[in-house]
Amino acid sequence: MSEKSRLILIPARMAATRLPGKPLLDIAGLPMIVHVLRRAEAARIGRVVVATDAPEIAAAVTAHGGQSVMTRADHPSGSDRIFEALTQIDPEGHVDTVINVQGDLPTLEPGDLQAALSPLEDSAVDIATLAAVIRKDEEHANPNVVKVVGTGIGPARLRALYFTRATAPYGDGPRYHHIGLYAYRRAALERFIALPPSPLEQREKLEQLRALEAGMRIDVAIVDSVPLGVDTPHDLETARQTLAGHTQP
Repeated sequence: MSEKSRLILIPARMAATRLPGKPLLDIAGLPMIVHVLRRAEAARIGRVVVATDAPEIAAAVTAHGGQSVMTRADHPSGSDRIFEALTQIDPEGHVDTVINVQGDLPTLEPGDLQAALSPLEDSAVDIATLAAVIRKDEEHANPNVVKVVGTGIGPARLRALYFTRATAPYGDGPRYHHIGLYAYRRAALERFIALPPSPLEQREKLEQLRALEAGMRIDVAIVDSVPLGVDTPHDLETARQTLAGHTQP
């Protein structure tokens, strides 16, 4: 799998209910979206493009040497946005792997992006994602911490059986905090966005359940830690403290 056949897409929009305009909020002297862009570029696994419906986000990305593509404003999800971006960037179909990186992960480790590709070495896998062992007691019952329930199929690897906001699985043993970063085979992404929302997806409010309900296979690479997702003013302050004085990877 060559770098030219892989595309990292970062969907970003200004409308966020809890933290409006968050892609452009300053963290250690840079807009948050630029931190994410640079960490994705540091993974060196393929071209990186920000997919947005906001001219101001596109302008910020371009001003810092990145690439962006404008997409429609009415997409129901980031997956739909990245599929439109893919068809604009690569209408001929040269790209066969698309990595969807959320635009609010300014502390993402480039090595974790690389790890997300490893499950796709198995041709039976449609979608790859990441998780980390839950180490904080309060996260086990926190519905904002999505858990992946899976069966171990090798070192640091699970085959996903379910994703849930509940405390699962029951009993002793590790639980895994799902990290919302996905690597899709192009055909899998195309199939996924054509599917209607599924019952469990709507109940749990977890888009990835649509793929599982349709019989698609999702494998999970286990990494060491969960990147900070910036959704609230408190998260933003934590990110500023974490990245203060840090050089970009």
